[in-house]
Amino acid sequence: MDRSTLLAKLIGPPFVAIGLGLLLNQRTYWDMIDDVIRHPSPIGNMLIYLSGLLSMLAGLALVNAHPSWTRDWRVVITILGWLLLVGGIVRIVLPDIILKLGSTLYGSPTTLLLVAIISLALGGFLSFKGYWT
Repeated sequence: MDRSTLLAKLIGPPFVAIGLGLLLNQRTYWDMIDDVIRHPSPIGNMLIYLSGLLSMLAGLALVNAHPSWTRDWRVVITILGWLLLVGGIVRIVLPDIILKLGSTLYGSPTTLLLVAIISLALGGFLSFKGYWT
């Protein structure tokens, strides 16, 4: 099994689970978003920092394990790695901007639905590539 297939198998199912969780428990996720973004607290700030650190580590792992800029499906993994890396760095270095951006992005109920659909599509695509091709 090549590295791309293995990474697709590792990344796809969690994205599917996240998308399903967002769709099935919208009220719960809105409450969490509200707690962290709209009512900042020391714990909320720590969650932003921790999510940035974990995102940065995951991004670094993907960028280093999969630096593949090919013209096929495998580039999705590389792009995802860079997005995770940059997103993590921004959350660590500029948490105030993340709070403002989050307040703007999550001002509409359709945002959570859009994030869920994107997560399901990305997870489904990577799961398909990892397990069935």
